[in-house]
Amino acid sequence: MNDKWEFYKDASDEWRWRRIAINGKIVGASSQGYVNKLDCINNAIRNGYNE
Repeated sequence: MNDKWEFYKDASDEWRWRRIAINGKIVGASSQGYVNKLDCINNAIRNGYNE
């Protein structure tokens, strides 16, 4: 799979992730923000993220 995963801070200064397909469309995103980046990464892993 060649999807790109982005981890970023939102306007509330919480961590979120999004998964972007090779055509540039967002095909997945976190449904909530996380205070700790590791919690955000763990949620992404449960949704298919592979480091």
